[in-house]
Amino acid sequence: MPSSHVHGVGVNPADGLVYVATHDGLFRFDATGPVRVGGVNDLMGFTVAGPDHFYASGHPGPGSDLPNPLGLVESTDAGATWQPLSRQRESDFHTLTASDAGVLGFDGTLRASPDGETWTELPMPAAPFSLAVSPDGSTVLGTTEDGPLRSQDAGRTWERVAAAPLLMLVDWADGATVVGLTPDGRTAVSADAGLTWELRGEVGGRPQALSASGEGDDLSVVAVGDAMVLTSADGGRTY
Repeated sequence: MPSSHVHGVGVNPADGLVYVATHDGLFRFDATGPVRVGGVNDLMGFTVAGPDHFYASGHPGPGSDLPNPLGLVESTDAGATWQPLSRQRESDFHTLTASDAGVLGFDGTLRASPDGETWTELPMPAAPFSLAVSPDGSTVLGTTEDGPLRSQDAGRTWERVAAAPLLMLVDWADGATVVGLTPDGRTAVSADAGLTWELRGEVGGRPQALSASGEGDDLSVVAVGDAMVLTSADGGRTY
């Protein structure tokens, strides 16, 4: 682990490597282990939007010239540099998620942006610990202390998912497949866009971050547990 706490993890489609966002900046896992990418910033929110394309939020670290809080910042060079987009000195997004339709973030209020610059406030019945949006932006899942919430209209209205276990983290692997982690580290997988779930393997301890990609037998999961970064190539059955 490159830092005591991780707030986000993702796989960069450009190089296939795992990136983790921490209190001490962004790290890339090369063959030899974690390597710092860019400057030191406290990245509270982080999401991979595409090849070498990341969004983040949080606070500037030592020597950083970024505003506090960061608002929404963007990198198009895999985290080497960050450019402020919007809500600088206003928003510290603790959870971010991106799709073809834009960005969703929660800073005490759920906000949606088609371009990372202009924002619309959206209602949400409870504060989410994590958010995940389908690739096309139509369906959103949010984890809360009372169970996951689901929206089929890009976050405008919400309903509770009665058949779901209590989930702490969620991420979309493709247009229908969602992976979740329970507070005690069990993996849950949904093949119907978050309506029903199957419990699978364990990551051990309280999870910190989650990323998923692929489908069916090719479903891959990256999970950050208490003391290590774990990968699964069999859909979360073993790590």
